[in-house]
Amino acid sequence: MENKKITLVLSLIFLVFLTSCTKYETIFIDNGVERIKIKAEIADTQEKMERGLMFRKHLGENKGMFFTFKDEGTYAFWMKNTLIPLDIIFISKDFKIMEIVRAEPCEEEPCKTYQTASYSKYILEVSGNFTARNGIDIGDTVIIE
Repeated sequence: MENKKITLVLSLIFLVFLTSCTKYETIFIDNGVERIKIKAEIADTQEKMERGLMFRKHLGENKGMFFTFKDEGTYAFWMKNTLIPLDIIFISKDFKIMEIVRAEPCEEEPCKTYQTASYSKYILEVSGNFTARNGIDIGDTVIIE
């Protein structure tokens, strides 16, 4: 019983440590009518980029994950072990939305790969249909504060 308590305490300490290490950025999308505010986790390590939003059972309405790449390119995302639908927003180096892809969950391989033909430097993942609900479209501007 004592070992279970120690394990539980250590697990909680580790969880608090991991949570405190997550970086967030406030991102706005200007759709021409309003600015939609999103609190995005920053995928700033290779491990975070590879894991993305895998294994999440829920993503808050104005929450997301922001990926930044060294160079502009055509990047591909897959939904392996992703349990929720997502909108993947491909953003150019000048912070214009180039493409929006609606990605479905995938718990078993083979999982579909989502790639754009447009060059992107940034990717923002938000909950499925978030862009439709908020009137976000190609050409809208992304602002990071």
